[in-house]
Amino acid sequence: GFDVDFENVPDTALYRKKYGVPDAMQSCHTAVVDGYAIEGHVPAADVQRLLKERPKVAGLAVPGMVMGSPGMEGPAPQPYSVMSFTADGKTSVYSKYPGK
Repeated sequence: GFDVDFENVPDTALYRKKYGVPDAMQSCHTAVVDGYAIEGHVPAADVQRLLKERPKVAGLAVPGMVMGSPGMEGPAPQPYSVMSFTADGKTSVYSKYPGK
């Protein structure tokens, strides 16, 4: 349900810095949705919730590449948390997924 503009960039670190993604929240790719940074394999439902609620955060992240997160499906899904983060680097759990 999202319209996507895709752009390969030579250095994703510049975008992570621009949108305030803390080092500990980094993953394999970065998106920007209506001004919020979305880092890694964040479920679409969490992005939709973010856009509905509009909390005072810089974005959401699933750090690393967790088996069982969207795009990382496999036979042994792991539990993971979607983290919110602020521009000054504070993080908190936004939602949890139990895995298998």
